[in-house]
Amino acid sequence: MIMQLRAAVIAVAAIIGSAGPDALHAQSYPTRSVTLIVPSAAGGGTDTIARLIGDQLAKQLGQGFVVENRTGGGMLVGTTAAAKAAPDGYTLLVGLTGNMSVNPNLFAKLPYDPLADFTPVAMLANYPFSSS
Repeated sequence: MIMQLRAAVIAVAAIIGSAGPDALHAQSYPTRSVTLIVPSAAGGGTDTIARLIGDQLAKQLGQGFVVENRTGGGMLVGTTAAAKAAPDGYTLLVGLTGNMSVNPNLFAKLPYDPLADFTPVAMLANYPFSSS
């Protein structure tokens, strides 16, 4: 898991779909809890970062940010759940190199399209490849 975190550039992707990017610009956002789907196991680096960010966002925005770990299938379970969520900006995916760029090259057919189904919102972490 740590090696995966080191190799991954972590980004949050919002399920916006047909609602468009303006859905997240509303001044009242969020009006209810937001779910952060982590497609990897609890207790790992990705989960830890998601929980730290979720806690800070909850404090700053006054709404709950719930981290939901959905593991399995080479991150297909969690990523597919996020892709099929309502396109309202209340389900966010913690995307990794694995589910966004490696899986499309490993699987002939995916239940999600990394480019069409997700919109990058922010980078949460980036592990430096060199210590210079």
